[in-house]
Amino acid sequence: MSKNYSVENLKEIAGDDQEFMAVVAKTFLDEIPPDLDSLVEAIKNDNKELAYQFAHKMKPNLEMFGIDILKDITGIESWTKTSKSKATISNNIEKVESTLREVFNELKEDFSL
Repeated sequence: MSKNYSVENLKEIAGDDQEFMAVVAKTFLDEIPPDLDSLVEAIKNDNKELAYQFAHKMKPNLEMFGIDILKDITGIESWTKTSKSKATISNNIEKVESTLREVFNELKEDFSL
């Protein structure tokens, strides 16, 4: 079964050190879920400044784990600079949230966290 993330970038950074990769995965799981919740809440409250901060903060981690939602995160960032309603990014945030929730479960299983 295909994963929603890839460890290729992480392996390169970690020199394929499994212990280090597990630490990075745990750090991801400690930091990204609350950031995701805050991003969802900021969008729900139409707080574009806060939504931008959380979307932007998550990008390096998403890239490191090869999670294919950067286009959606960038869409959210772009939305924060407009006067458009939050309905215009509802598909983006739904994809980000559902994909990341799956990644959280996969990482916990794969790294025994």
